[in-house]
Formats: sequence, C-alpha cells, structure tokens
Amino acid sequence: MIRPNTPRIRTVLLVLALFPQILPRTGQAAQSQNGVAGSSPIHRRKHSEWSKQVMKHVFTEHRRTNEFLGAFPKNQQLFDSVRCVFSDRQFDHENFLCTLLLPHDCRTSAFAIRAFNIEVARVQDQISDPRIGQMRLKFWEDIIESIFKNKAHKHPVALELHRASKKHKLSKRYLKRLITARSNQLNISGFPDLEAMEVYSEGSVSSVYYLLLETAGVENVHADHAASHLGKAQGISNILRSVFHNIQHSVVALPQDVLLKHSVSHETVLRAECNKALMEVFFDIANRAKQHLAKIMYSSPMASLVLTDSSQLTSDSQK
Repeated sequence: MIRPNTPRIRTVLLVLALFPQILPRTGQAAQSQNGVAGSSPIHRRKHSEWSKQVMKHVFTEHRRTNEFLGAFPKNQQLFDSVRCVFSDRQFDHENFLCTLLLPHDCRTSAFAIRAFNIEVARVQDQISDPRIGQMRLKFWEDIIESIFKNKAHKHPVALELHRASKKHKLSKRYLKRLITARSNQLNISGFPDLEAMEVYSEGSVSSVYYLLLETAGVENVHADHAASHLGKAQGISNILRSVFHNIQHSVVALPQDVLLKHSVSHETVLRAECNKALMEVFFDIANRAKQHLAKIMYSSPMASLVLTDSSQLTSDSQK
C-alpha cells in the first residue's frame, strides 16, 4: 500500500506544483475547437491513461532522477527545468526552499542559475587532481561563452541557463565570476586572511544574488549593496559549516591570520579538538559574517525585518 507521505509521492506533488503545464487540461481550462469544455469521456480516458502511465513509472521503477523524468511528456524545455529543480533540491536544499518563494516569472530562471552554481561548486569535491578540476571549469566557461554567442549546448543546465539569459539578459561577468571564484580555490586549501574569505564569498555567493536581482528586474544600487553583504555573510557561514566536512578530506579552509592570532595549528583543527582557542577562531569568523548582516539592516529598515532570523544563524555559530 502506498502511503501519501512517501518521498516518491512528495516528489510527484512537488513537480506538479512547480510545473502545472505538464498536467492535461481539464474542466473549464480545457476548451476544444468548438468552445466546449474538455470533459468528454474521450478526454477523461486520455487523462486516466496518462495518469496511470506516470504513476506506474514513478512508483515501480528506480528512484533515480533520470528515470523519474522519463515518466513525463517529452518536452525538452520542461525536462531541463525539472533537472535544474532536482539538482537544487538535492544539493542546495536551503536555497531551493528560498527559491520557491520567488515570483513565478523569475522562479524557473532562478533555479537554472542555482543549478549552474551547483555544477561549478561541486567540481572541487569530485576531483583529486586540480588539473582535472580546471578542465571541468573550462568546460563551463566555454558554455558561458557559447550562451552569449547564442549557441545552445545540449547539457540540460546549459540549455535552461541559455533560456534564462535570453529572457532576463543576464550579465556574463557574474556567471564568469562564479567560475573564477571556484577556479582560484582549486590549488589553495585555505585563505590567508578574512579579507580573502570575503573576496571568495563575493565571487561565489554574491554573484548569485546579483543574477537573481536581474531575473527580478531590479536595478538598484542599494539592492546590489545588500546583495554583496548578504553573499559575504552567507559565504562565510557556509565555510564555517563545512569545517568538519573538510576535516574528513584533511583540508583546513579557515583564514591563516585568525588561526595565528589564537595560536591554533592545522593539526588542532584536523583533530577536531574543540578547545577554547579554536572556539575563539570560530567566533571571530562568525562575527565577521554578522557584521555584514548588520550593515544590511542598518542601511535598510525593511531588510532588518527579513534578516532577523538570518542573524540568529550566525549567533548560533558564535555559540
């Protein structure tokens, strides 16, 4: 017996909610050529057959994304959109939830932007040789060049990003910044100081917010200023959250100047010794992220209402 709260059913409902165009039109929404609502027995039978095919595939086949997507009509644009949504949902769940709140007109493009960011961000975790990583990033750099030459690529994320670029006239420099930020970090295991961490966060996170503003049609210096600080705050918080993940790969991504300030060695971090000195390191880094949030709230009273809960995240990091 299939329970309504199983992950597979939740996935179906999610996709149907995000992309209602894949549903056959019924009732008043479905008008035949003579103006009669499409509620005929033939239409109901087609609807039933389509539903059975989808459910049979989803509930009986493997749960892998590609096979799940194969259950839907062969619409390339829809296929690309759903692939981006699934990528965001799997690898960047928090930002995926935030993207769901965006207006429908820019939501699909936002998913494409975040899916592209995921593709370049995951390169570092997928390779052991930096040279292979550079080649993969060069692949995406070439795709960006082809997009702005109006040449489509067969990769689903590239196709969806191409559509988003044409629809919203996305800035090429922000897309390339996402690649450059990751490329610069391939051969470096950490940051020399907090400023270098901020530069990385500006390139790898703030650039996403600049692109999201473009999809929403926002051209405002104050909005760009807020996006810059928000990206830095989120980027620094992400690095803090990834400390124990990086330890498993013998990587210390904390800024050297803060480690030296509190006399904390790489070995101490790799051994995960939560002593007072290491906690002071975390506090200083989290405090820098909180400062960026404070700058946004100080410059915009409305932003203070939105970011109150976000500031709690850095407060928890400090604790």
